[in-house]
Amino acid sequence: MLGGTEFVGRAVVEAALGRGWEVTVLHRGRHAPPPGARTLHGDRTAPDGLGALAEGTWDAVVDTWSAAPRAVRDAARLLRDRAGRYVYVSSCSVYAWAPPAGYTEDAPLVEGASADAGQSDYARDKRGAELAALDAFGADRSVLVRAGLILGPHENVGRLPWWLDRMARGGPVLAPGPRDLPLQYVDVRDLADWVLGAVERELAGPYNLVSRPGHTTMGDLLDACVKVTGGTARLRWTAPETVLAAGVEPWGQLPVWTPPGSELHDALQGADVSRALATGLVCRPVGDTVADTWTWLRSLGGPAPLRPDRPPVGLDPETEARVLAADGPGGGVSGTTP
Repeated sequence: MLGGTEFVGRAVVEAALGRGWEVTVLHRGRHAPPPGARTLHGDRTAPDGLGALAEGTWDAVVDTWSAAPRAVRDAARLLRDRAGRYVYVSSCSVYAWAPPAGYTEDAPLVEGASADAGQSDYARDKRGAELAALDAFGADRSVLVRAGLILGPHENVGRLPWWLDRMARGGPVLAPGPRDLPLQYVDVRDLADWVLGAVERELAGPYNLVSRPGHTTMGDLLDACVKVTGGTARLRWTAPETVLAAGVEPWGQLPVWTPPGSELHDALQGADVSRALATGLVCRPVGDTVADTWTWLRSLGGPAPLRPDRPPVGLDPETEARVLAADGPGGGVSGTTP
């Protein structure tokens, strides 16, 4: 595991250890990997940063890198003759914008990506890293995990933690409608289980790795957040038009939410995941993801960790109060029932 101390990488390591696998983790030493893993230190952005991997053989490599593709290029080239398979956790962002609802792994890809590139933008960085894995391991030994929205314990982007912290404060909450808006995401532990299954099955190729569209709804997600945090929050369901007219940014200021019928919703909540489901992807109920994430948050004794390379998410209280006031005292549907 290249990384393996935070969120996706950590979940993969924990799942592999839970299966009794022998796991080696190469990391920079900023965070401790799960107990039981063999630890190697190295910074893949530094000269000779992969020196700890000069010897050894592995059945598979899992890599979640999100910056300069050449870091994946260097690791994959170093390991291609000493590892059986390269699993790269990529993103549905590699598809040319904007992919229509129902897009498959054959949809057009972003242009201008290169395995030799430095860091540019997220989509080209992820696609360039895919190309690096393919160049070193070939199409028959590379697994490209094109993940969508990832939620669950140890999340370091802040989306579900923000909603949970907001519900814990209680009071009226701006709930972006419609209530039955279908959502598509994957619990990080379900992603990890699928990745390990892909190694066992010797799969290859690209896979959209996210739940089926409509696995849950915005209403079910927020209801679950209200429930686990004590039930003092009051959801004020607000029409998408009202939210957008107030200048509130979907996805960023209101995490997870994308307006129905928009390019954003089709791209982020509409991927075809038939290949993943046919190869063993199983997605747990939204209530389990929410409850387990809240349990983890409460165990921290402080704020959740946030990746320094990602922008902050969430709506500030002043803006939320302004939108709720403009929407009137009723504010659409209140409470947690339709």
